[in-house]
Formats: sequence, C-alpha cells, structure tokens
Amino acid sequence: MPRPRSSAFPVPSLGELELAMLEHVWQAGEVTAKEAHAELGIARGISLNTVQSTLERLARKALLERRKAGHAYRYSARVSREELIADLVGGVVGRLQGDAAASFMAFLDSVDELDEQALDRLEAELRRRREERSG
Repeated sequence: MPRPRSSAFPVPSLGELELAMLEHVWQAGEVTAKEAHAELGIARGISLNTVQSTLERLARKALLERRKAGHAYRYSARVSREELIADLVGGVVGRLQGDAAASFMAFLDSVDELDEQALDRLEAELRRRREERSG
C-alpha cells in the first residue's frame, strides 16, 4: 500500500544499512529477516538481530510493510525506489527553501556522468511535464 505523498510528510532519515536493506527488498520483492540475513547480513558481518532490527525500523518509518507468515514476518516495500528518491530530494529542497530550478541544477551538477539513456529519460519527462502544464 503506497504512502500518501505530501509536502507535509516528514522525510525519514536513513542510514547506510537501511538504504542497503531497502535496495535488497526492492530487488527481492519480499523477504524474511533470515532471508535478508543470508543474502545481505552474512556478507556484511552483521547478526540476524541487526537485520531484524533494521527491517523493523524501516517498517516503523512506513517504508516497509510486514505481514505474519508462520513464525516469521515477511517484509515488502511500501514505497518504490523512485518515490523515496523524490521524497528525499523534495525534503532537501523544501528544507533549503530555495529556488527549485536552482536546486535541480545543483543536483544535476553533482552527478558525475549521465549516460545517453538517462539523459533521454530526463528530457522525455521534462517534455511530458511541460505538455501537461500547457494542457
């Protein structure tokens, strides 16, 4: 179930492990703590307890949904990668209370290298939004 998108929604702060766990859940679709530990935790040298705590924190932050399956919980994403990025970037721009276009340009400047496909996607999205506005 997607989260409501709103400028009043507080953007959660995320640690490196939380981001890595979200990436794993996005790729896997749905995981238990044991599955996440086997795929991500062991390679990082972290305990099953740490993986469980991280999944629970992400659920409390409304980024993951959990459902009971036997004796374990299964976790799935409540928000897509794109939605989270939009919320995080929007939160930064909102906190800076700056010019949105200038913020967007600064973001583009921070990207080392965009491939042609990524540039094409950006151009297409900008065109779509302009057409939407002009009716």
